[in-house]
Amino acid sequence: MNLWLGEILTTDAVGETWQQQARVAALADRVRANAFGITPENVDEVIERRSHLLKSILPAFSQFCLTTLQVQPKEMLQVLWDLWLPLGIKLASHRQQLGRPLIQGILGGQGTGKTTMSNVLKLILNQLGYRTLSLSLDDLYKTYSERLILTQQDPRLIWRGPPGTHDVDLGLNVLDQIRQLQSPVIVPRFDKSAYGGAGDRTTPEMVTDVDIILFEGWFVGVRPIEPDVFDTAPPPIITDEDRAFARDINHRLHDYLPLWERLDSLILLYPTDYRYSLEWRKQAEQQMIAAGKSGMSNAEIEEFVNYFWRSLHPELFIKPLVKDGTVVDLVIEIHADHSFGEVYCDRANS
Repeated sequence: MNLWLGEILTTDAVGETWQQQARVAALADRVRANAFGITPENVDEVIERRSHLLKSILPAFSQFCLTTLQVQPKEMLQVLWDLWLPLGIKLASHRQQLGRPLIQGILGGQGTGKTTMSNVLKLILNQLGYRTLSLSLDDLYKTYSERLILTQQDPRLIWRGPPGTHDVDLGLNVLDQIRQLQSPVIVPRFDKSAYGGAGDRTTPEMVTDVDIILFEGWFVGVRPIEPDVFDTAPPPIITDEDRAFARDINHRLHDYLPLWERLDSLILLYPTDYRYSLEWRKQAEQQMIAAGKSGMSNAEIEEFVNYFWRSLHPELFIKPLVKDGTVVDLVIEIHADHSFGEVYCDRANS
């Protein structure tokens, strides 16, 4: 944590010295400053507002770090200041401009921090006076019995997750009701532990007066690509059967386009190397085993991850979005240690 950030937390006002240091830091990365609308003209106002918000959210944020993340709050203060606070302010501003509930998509694979970021944004937006709902693509899964029938129809769908395993109409119904200011709204929830880990719907949640929806998932906003791309697809799409499966899953993506059309904005949490997700999954499973819980072996993890790479390969579906400002509004790069790197609006023009 920077010294000036610590000083902000221990004083009633932002001193001139600390404000100067914060000003320099905020403008040092021009691409990130542009992404959050920070200019030399408004930087002082930005620092002042962010410092007040930091102090007001600190008790709830500290509790979240200790109980949920199980880390000391000071370890997370820098990312709170540099990323989550300006992002929360940006979403609040977008909501205000819309004059109706904001549907914010968050696209990110395993281990990219979708859930953590959503939880922190909820704390920030609540402090700013906005009622925020977290909705996962997982919450839209078809029921256990429906997925059993689906597997009988297509035995290749051995795990829930790929396009085709969700109830798109259910998602459209929820998003449209909230967007049209209906209240209360019944929001579906999914229990991954049901039926021995196969998962099933659980008790839905009743919500009222939602201002912002954080709609996150591993392929939220992902569009179908040209089928001939799979002729030269990267591993693990190797055999003719693999290519046929990838083309079929790609075709199923068309069913999700009406959902993506409801998004007002899309954030991409982008690992600088898609293969990080395999290592992150191994680390997560090892931690579960060390804690006395059941977990997959490395071989099982590789089989699991390769299944999803065969269905929607990150190199084919995610990487092109980094330079597509028409689909993605903000890209946040993720490093191997889960820290964030560059933040930008349009890589092609940055």
